[in-house]
Amino acid sequence: MNILLWHVHGSWTTAFVQGPHTYLVPVLPDRGPDGRGRARTFPWPASVREATPDELRDAEVDLVVLQRPHEIELAERWLGGRRPGRDVPAVYLEHNAPDGDIPNTRHPFADRDDLTLVHVTHFNRLFWDNGGTRTEVVEHGVVDPGHRYTGRLARAAVVVNEPVRRGRHTGTDLLPALAEAAPLDVFGMRTEGLAAHLGLPEERCRSADLPQSELHAAMAERRLYLHPVRWTSLGLSLLEAMHLGMPVVALATTEAVEAVPPGAGVVSTRPRVLAEAARRYLAEPDAAAEDGARARQAALGRYGLKRFLNDWERVMTEVRS
Repeated sequence: MNILLWHVHGSWTTAFVQGPHTYLVPVLPDRGPDGRGRARTFPWPASVREATPDELRDAEVDLVVLQRPHEIELAERWLGGRRPGRDVPAVYLEHNAPDGDIPNTRHPFADRDDLTLVHVTHFNRLFWDNGGTRTEVVEHGVVDPGHRYTGRLARAAVVVNEPVRRGRHTGTDLLPALAEAAPLDVFGMRTEGLAAHLGLPEERCRSADLPQSELHAAMAERRLYLHPVRWTSLGLSLLEAMHLGMPVVALATTEAVEAVPPGAGVVSTRPRVLAEAARRYLAEPDAAAEDGARARQAALGRYGLKRFLNDWERVMTEVRS
């Protein structure tokens, strides 16, 4: 099967393209948001092929995976007038939790009868108003990085993109109190200046924009994974931390309460409880390793790559039938 999809979410796409198909990824000269082409920081197989708009005009396409509202018009234009959902089977993949007038946020593809709306978490499907559009949930899958946890550094790893700009969404305001319990190493995109923004000494809150090739090794050296996010879809970094064998300390928000089972870490809506858990893991490295091992087994069982790809094969077969 030839599947057209844009390079929007590198981590998610890395798992999706491990399937048995050919994946056509649009590329433009400037490699901007509508034409990034193949990933440069994730290992993608040779089955992922770049395609220019001119090449897509006559390309054989069996399925279109849409991920942003404007892509349906873009696809029709670049496919030479073939309309996703009408002339080519299509799904709309929703990565994000709703924002705005929650819980009344209406999905931009609500009440459609020409495609299937696929959410990455059950929480997202629950909170979006999907109207009458057929909906599915295909939970995340992760390419297993292996059990790499050492926990040798008595610090907490946090992975979040743009923590200064996103503020309360990512729980950035909670970090000063949590940093009193455990020194933080914050990884992600645009993390520079975080300590100064929070008024923290660098030793209590270090930040670094690491390349993907170095991220997992850096995370696995930290004693625990801290997930202070208030409102977002389920972060793949949390699932990656569990795969690495890290114990998780997380706010009990959005899908995190489903992803982290008892014995794999501590999940609570009370920051004080999270701080106490972080202190305990720093003081008891053996307990941290034991909870991390359980976290890894839970992640492999629920968010393993085989289950993820099998679920997508079922959805794609149903959409094309």
